[in-house]
Amino acid sequence: MIYTGVCAMTKIAILGYGTVGGGVARVLDVNPAQVAASAGEEVALGAILDLREFPGDPHEALVTHDYRTILEDPSITVIAETMGGVKPAYEFTKQALEAGKSVCTSNKELVAKHGPELLKIAAEHHVSYLFEASVGGGIPILRTLAGALKSEQIDEITGILNGTTNYILTKMEQDGAAFDDVLKKAQELGYAERDPSADIEGHDACRKIAILGSLMTGGYVAPDAVPTEGITAITAADLAGARACGMAVKLLGNCRMTGEGLEISVAPYLIAAEHPLASVNGVFNAVAVHGNMLGTSMYYGQGAGRDATASAVVADICEIVRNAGRTVPVSMTEKPAQLAPMGDATRRFFVRVGREHEAEVLEAFAESRTICTEQGEACILTGPVRESEFLEKLGGIAGVRNRIRVLDDED
Repeated sequence: MIYTGVCAMTKIAILGYGTVGGGVARVLDVNPAQVAASAGEEVALGAILDLREFPGDPHEALVTHDYRTILEDPSITVIAETMGGVKPAYEFTKQALEAGKSVCTSNKELVAKHGPELLKIAAEHHVSYLFEASVGGGIPILRTLAGALKSEQIDEITGILNGTTNYILTKMEQDGAAFDDVLKKAQELGYAERDPSADIEGHDACRKIAILGSLMTGGYVAPDAVPTEGITAITAADLAGARACGMAVKLLGNCRMTGEGLEISVAPYLIAAEHPLASVNGVFNAVAVHGNMLGTSMYYGQGAGRDATASAVVADICEIVRNAGRTVPVSMTEKPAQLAPMGDATRRFFVRVGREHEAEVLEAFAESRTICTEQGEACILTGPVRESEFLEKLGGIAGVRNRIRVLDDED
């Protein structure tokens, strides 16, 4: 059905006319009727902030290099911040909220670091600060948590939250390729940045799971409080050992409520082949949410890319316009969430060790068994063991090549 009853109009500004910012403009250009139907009125682009010129772009006349022209324009009431990074995005966002303009963003680094403060400022000025696109790109996971799952007691969220690392692990698994070779290919395809450290070291996924953990608890999880490991230590031998176990290796962000608080981490995990996350391959993301009544539900889609991320930004714009004059509530406060020590978690581990030290590992950990042996190495699955105890014992064994956590049903 085409919406035809539009009589009012909201003007927005885009800060940063790169991949995502350009995508936001494209959504407004291509789907104006759908956007108007969702927002309840027409949404028009009023200004674009960028340091560059865009000759030939259909919106080149709207480009400004001076943020004050946007801040001081009373006709612009909503800002889409798609700059990335903390500076100057933090200062621009804060100034906009204090000026009575709502802001939505795809900037996970800014949300993870300053989200509670910016939400508080938004509430004080009766405007909104929304960030659906900061987690999962085009997957509407934050809106689902705030809406469809609002009556659930969410006790665990586990997700593949970074498309670059998932692409690398998928290609290593499917093609038997080495990490460095796949990373180079990912860079050539535009899936990985020239400096890929934020992805491959787990920092990007860390920011996203910190946001999800904050929303899950209603408090605040600082990214630097999240134990984080990347995928740089994963080798073809690890993936072969995982296959022998009937499992796959995925970089997961995981947060789970325990009696001691929120257990949260980012790390490679072995997951059973029948687990729904095991079949999520390539650059796709997925988030599994466990609620006390619903059980587990999973949300899957493109975790990055221009159109998918821009779609989530525009969805936030529409929600802000529908709720003009009031603050859209977001369950994140400045109160630090209570975190459980990761070392207290009990789980199984995958250990790859030289054959000459295989017996030491089997003896050190109860219920351990050798899965396969190849090229002078043994791949071993331990029984359930407390993580701090596991690391202490493993530290006393020579010849360990790698160790990876196992995500079991009870995890």
